Order: sequence, then C-alpha cells, then structure tokens
Amino acid sequence: MNNSNPSVNLKKEILIRIVNAFFSEDFQKNIRLIPYDMRPKGSEVPYRCCIYKERAILKDRIIAGLGFSIEEDDERTLLSEFVDEAIKREKPEENILTVLDAACKGCSGGRITVTDLCNGCVARPCETTCRFNAVSIVNGHCIIDSERCRRCKKCISVCPYSAIVQIKVPCEDACPTGAIAKNELGLAKIDFSKCISCGKCVSKCPFAAVHEKSQLIDIMKHIKSGREVVAMIAPSIAGQMNSNIYQIKTALIQGGFTDVFEVASGADITIRKEAKEFEERMERNEPFMTTSCCAGYNELVKKHIPELKEYVSNTKTPIYYTAELVKARYPNAITVFISPCAAKRAEIKENSNINYLMNYEELEAYLKGRNINVAGCKETLFEKESSKQGRNFGAAGGVAEAVKKALTDESKVNPCYINGIDKDSIKKLKRYGKEKRCDNGNLIEVMCCEGGCLGGNATLLPLEKSAKILAEFIKSSKDIEKNEE
Repeated sequence: MNNSNPSVNLKKEILIRIVNAFFSEDFQKNIRLIPYDMRPKGSEVPYRCCIYKERAILKDRIIAGLGFSIEEDDERTLLSEFVDEAIKREKPEENILTVLDAACKGCSGGRITVTDLCNGCVARPCETTCRFNAVSIVNGHCIIDSERCRRCKKCISVCPYSAIVQIKVPCEDACPTGAIAKNELGLAKIDFSKCISCGKCVSKCPFAAVHEKSQLIDIMKHIKSGREVVAMIAPSIAGQMNSNIYQIKTALIQGGFTDVFEVASGADITIRKEAKEFEERMERNEPFMTTSCCAGYNELVKKHIPELKEYVSNTKTPIYYTAELVKARYPNAITVFISPCAAKRAEIKENSNINYLMNYEELEAYLKGRNINVAGCKETLFEKESSKQGRNFGAAGGVAEAVKKALTDESKVNPCYINGIDKDSIKKLKRYGKEKRCDNGNLIEVMCCEGGCLGGNATLLPLEKSAKILAEFIKSSKDIEKNEE
C-alpha cells in the first residue's frame, strides 16, 4: 500500500511528465529533458549526493516508466532510443518488476544490535536468556557477538527497555517468499522463479528502487491511434479517488477510452459459479476450498505450496469474466485492466482477452497528465448495476461473504480468512495442504495484501479511509441473488 509519500510522489510526477511528453509535439525531446527539467542547473538536490546522480536515477525511473528493465540498460542507450523501442513494442516485457541499481541503498540488515537505550541492568535477562553465549555486558553495556548470534530474537523479547533491535532490509523483510535478496554488488535482485508478483517490495522500499514496468506507453499509443480501447475498473477503485465510479467512468472516456466496464460485473459471475463449486465440493466431502481473486495467491500455490493446489477454487477470477463480456461487445478492442497492484500483471499475461494493465498510480498520473479533474466530472452510469457483493470483492472478507450470500443454504459454509500473505500465513497454508484439513473452517479466503485489494501496492488512499469510502458506496447496491436449486 503506497498511498502518498515523497518517493511515491516522485514516481507519479515522472509518470505525469511521460504522459505530457507523449501527447506533446515532440515526444522524444520532451522525454529526454525530464531529468533536467526536474533537476535544473543550480537547483536544490533533495535526495542524493549531487545533481548528476539525481538525474541518473530520474533517467532510470523514466526507463521503467517506458516499460523497460533497468537491469538490461548498458547506460549508453539514450532515452530517445527507449522511446523508439516503446513505440515499436508489440507486447510488454516478460518480468513485471525491475530494480533500479542506482537508487538501491544496498541496505545492510538482518543482524541483532543494541541501541543506546541499554541501561546495563543488574537483571541482565538478555545475557541469561541467550543459549548461544552471544550476549555479554562490557562496561555496563550489552554487547552482541554477531558470529555467535543465531538471530533467535530471545534477547529482543526479554529486554525491559526495548534496547535490542533487529535491523531489517525493508524489501527483503516484506517479501513473503524470499524472492528478493542482494546480488554480488550488495544491491537488491529479484529471483523471478520465487517471485509471486505481490508488489510488497515495491511499496516497502523507502528509496522506491523497485518499480513496476509501466505499460502506459502501450496503452496511450492505441488511444492516440484512434483504436477502440476499453477500460475495466477493479472493484476497489470505488475507495480510491475521492470520487465515485461513475465520475471515474466519465473521466476515462474523456481521456480517450471507448467504454468502461466494472469488474464487479465479472465478480458477480465469479460469485455464482464459485458458490456452486463450493456446494459440489462439500457434497463430495472435501475438507475445504480456498477462494481468492488474487493472482499473487495463485502464483504462491503454483510456486511454493503445490500441496494446496487441489483445494484451490477452479472458478475464474472477476477480470476473466469481465474481459469475456468486453470482447462480446467489442471483439476488436484493446482491453485495459485498471488494477490496485502488480500481481494482476502476471495473470493478464495468460489471458488473451486482456492486453494491458494500468495500476491506480498510473491512472491518477494519466488523468492528471490529460488535465482531467475526476471530482469535477459528471456521472456516467453503467448499463447494468453490479451487486453489493461484487463491488465489495476487493475488501478483506468480501470474497468469502459473497460466496456465502450466493449459497442456497448459508449454514453450509464456515469461512476463515488469511488477511495478508507473510511467512507465518504461508506456513499455515502449507500445513492445511499437508494435513488436508483447516483448523476452523471449510472456505478459506486468501488475500495477498492486508485489507484485500484496498491494500494493494499501487493504491492511492490509506486502507482505513478507502475501506470507509467503499463501505458507504456499496450501501445503495442490491444483494446478489442466490443460486437456483
């Protein structure tokens, strides 16, 4: 969950400038000038050692904004050459994330250390608790021998002054699958064989060194060419822009999109199909079924918890069914999923009905770059209103509650929730798969991000605020009809 901070705002500013440059009379020239316009000669250098490093990092951010991997840049390629390649590109690059080496701090971490809060107390619980003789008191101050320390964290838990801490590497600590670690140069590197595209490293890096590779250029060139381009907005967008989904639809049409579909309409299809699937599984006396609209969870099962695969719902995700609806109406259209996170980039690569993804940060930048004020837009209604449950699909608890609501007999389901994937929840899910049982339920909702899609890495508002906005919005929507017997 990025929301707003200087590093996020920096990325957004660059995306806005890319949009402005694209629709200007000289795209190549204006892209090339972005680092110099943002850091002109004699200006303050807010983040780095000198203006030249700032400009170099800004260039890298632009390259990611144009949709390319920084890892493959030889530093000699001009931004104008990247522009040419982006315009010629027929489909996005394979890996969805890239690490900006120049921006990466190479954070040192993992070790246990003692702060100045240590009072050298007489009780010395840190020393007496340590089983590895790694802790000693020298001149009235706790000292930890890093070679003996096994990072069991017992000393941290028993210190009465909270004087002992573990220094963390934010991206590595956030990654639930160990997919990001340091390379031989001490800089972050992503192992895509382990990566589940959850985007946690993107939102947690305080230097914004981990980037999604944007598909904005690909989308804008189709809009500019006059092709039919249809946007599909995720349910969680209702809690993001301090404006309702009908105004967002109007803004997107003003921005050049042919039409806009609610992915909540696809969620309604998912709900009914998944409710039916759950009933059939229970009739076969299966111990449980997992439900999730999260592509990150599906990648997690595929790469790290294969023992859980047989319990994963076979029903397709809301975006899958929404894309089918779009193609039925606009068979030749370019389709764009507007998403709260990076994970869906992995899913749409496998769906020929979906061409591109624009995340919420990119959406905000695109509309600002086109000088469209969403809050000032009139409302444009959808042909068919989605259900309350479909529109609540992006909130934690929303998926399981939706399936329950669609069942012919709600008493059949006992839902339980994994609200955010981390190392502990992965252990729990592994155990469910191995033991072929769930501790306290038969329908397990799994959300990769805490809070559900409202907590995705590219969301715009804090979770608590967006959840309130969404809850207020869905009050006027109707409940989904139950499955027929």
